[in-house]
Amino acid sequence: MKKVAFYTLGCKLNFSETSTIGRMLEAQGYQRVEFNQQPDIFIINTCSVTDNADKKCRKIVREAQKINPDGYVAILGCYAQLKPQEIATIPGVDAVLGAAEKFRLHELIDTFEKAPTGQARVFNSNIETVIDYHASYSLNDRTRTFLKVQDGCDYPCSYCTIPLARGKSRSDTVANVVRAAHEIAERGRSAAAVKEIVLTGVNIGDFGLSDGSELATQKNESFLDLIRALDEVEGIDRFRISSIEPNLLTDEIIAFVAQSKRFVPHFHIPLQSGANTVLGLMRRRYKRELYAERVAKIKGLMPHACIGVDVIVGHPGETDSLFRETYEFLNELPISYLHVFTYSERPNTHALTIRPVVTGSARAERSKMLHILSDKKRRAFYESQVGREATVLFEEDVTAGATLAGLMQGFTENYVRVIARYDPLLINETMPVLLTGVNADGLMEVEEVCALIGH
Repeated sequence: MKKVAFYTLGCKLNFSETSTIGRMLEAQGYQRVEFNQQPDIFIINTCSVTDNADKKCRKIVREAQKINPDGYVAILGCYAQLKPQEIATIPGVDAVLGAAEKFRLHELIDTFEKAPTGQARVFNSNIETVIDYHASYSLNDRTRTFLKVQDGCDYPCSYCTIPLARGKSRSDTVANVVRAAHEIAERGRSAAAVKEIVLTGVNIGDFGLSDGSELATQKNESFLDLIRALDEVEGIDRFRISSIEPNLLTDEIIAFVAQSKRFVPHFHIPLQSGANTVLGLMRRRYKRELYAERVAKIKGLMPHACIGVDVIVGHPGETDSLFRETYEFLNELPISYLHVFTYSERPNTHALTIRPVVTGSARAERSKMLHILSDKKRRAFYESQVGREATVLFEEDVTAGATLAGLMQGFTENYVRVIARYDPLLINETMPVLLTGVNADGLMEVEEVCALIGH
């Protein structure tokens, strides 16, 4: 029995696909082990959103060679689709599989015999031919399960390679996704029960919309149809929407989440820039006024909702004054945290033709400013929650650091990260707590959970 280990770079979608491919190999008789447990096969699922992601892939290959110089190394994912020949030249790589081939891993590489140096096998189709949808979900990898509902993207944003790496937007049917959620609930009962499912994809708000494909035109379903159906699935405590474009986050979706039984009041909404001029350069499909309306609608119906924001700094054409527009816009919005990305040049993207180019030092300074703003926003949001009762899903990970020794962590419905005294009985359990205060590390402290649950 050959041993196989996985390493996943990038997004929740990648984690869902890695887990599914892992289960496929286990069904073929392979033993899944940790990366450092001398596996015979290393499978690295890559991201290529930034140049740094490419460098990470190379580093993981080097680490695999140190662990087992004779181990077979296969590279999957977005980087593998975009730059297969470049990856094939990395010392130690035996196979590269693109978007259409990664779910055929065992079919294409049945023996996993290591290739002679410099003779890595490349399986890579033109992205225009990638039209199949492969259902995926993670299981037993983390406290939460990531359930893929959509893949690909039809939005040609100026800075982004995802349409080149994953192809056109396509999705499953409502019935199939609900069936997967039931399967997750049933499988969870045989091991550690799954308490939370995170819906993931490249552009999940595009779920079910017709893109001309036979599958899409047959179903004529929407994301609202999907979440209404999932809300009826028994055995799952929580559903969380991972990220949704502001122009696809409708009033109806927001209103439904506000009265939902299982969907939590947490939205992650990409903004990318708070300046309409830059949004135009980025080829985004909305203006900042619409974004502000979406945030106001959420807060009007769910005052305690958590709202996360993606922002890109240093995009070509972003002058100092335009960045200041973004900063002031974000500062005024009642949002909860930021995910800040520093623009990096990606081959074959429209952004490469835009001028002026922002200097590296200016990109770094703008990133620093928004990270500081994010810390302030998060702390203000946490402090607004003090005194409220909430339900926390506690995680297996034990917090590290001298000041946090002996503690465990978890997240409330509205994504407040809390710490509590470590108790193995609380792992993967949803428990009521009283939020009592924010500590020096920016984490929420809670009233003794044991006192609340009486054990």
